Amino acid sequence: MGDLLAEAEAELYADDPDGFTARRAELAERARDAGEPAVAKKITALRKPTRSAWVVNRLVRTDPGVRSRLDNLAADLREASGGGRLRELTAARAKLVDELTRTALEGLAAPPAALREEVTATFDAAIADPEVAASLGTLVRAARYAGFGAFGAAPAAAAPPRKTKAPAEPAAEREARRQEKIREAERAVADADRDLESATAAERDLEDSVRDTEAQLADLRQRLAEARRRSYRAESRQQRAAGQLSRLKE
Repeated sequence: MGDLLAEAEAELYADDPDGFTARRAELAERARDAGEPAVAKKITALRKPTRSAWVVNRLVRTDPGVRSRLDNLAADLREASGGGRLRELTAARAKLVDELTRTALEGLAAPPAALREEVTATFDAAIADPEVAASLGTLVRAARYAGFGAFGAAPAAAAPPRKTKAPAEPAAEREARRQEKIREAERAVADADRDLESATAAERDLEDSVRDTEAQLADLRQRLAEARRRSYRAESRQQRAAGQLSRLKE
């Protein structure tokens, strides 16, 4: 059970997301054919990754060393108490994130700046947040670390709670999130269009099959009626011949 699900995740989250929906359906069907309906249900529930999430997933799955490099640096940063060591690790962090971002984007023709920024933010978040690090390889969307202050620094004493007004979100971030939602919606529409096209084609094929079957059935019915007429005539001839033979024998 676990192998089928793990294999499906490995394939779906490493391959181009444009083929995610169709391939997910094929893998779910394969699991059902293997007698694993529960696995098929889990495969069907896997969510399609955004472009930036796919770029990160692909790198992590093709280069297992990426995860350990991020984990090791995160551990060093948590242990650093400050001073020169922390500055050294902060520089190493920026260097590693830049290297991984460039490697992840290799092979993509002119990746947009927004894609590069999301990939960079995700690797940065993976160093800061263990939950993000654990999700690498099956990311559904880009991640962003929302923490404040020096990484790994001891938390300050809690101040009395005060009611503060949440700071207004920068317009650039609102627009970036809006554009991401638009892109997700466009991808969802494209997926739905492909599903509709596939379903419509299947419907047309079945309609053609029904028409062919109905035509064959009409032909068979006509041939059956003709066979019954021949049988009736043959039976009548047999009865007349038998009657004539009986009279001759009397």
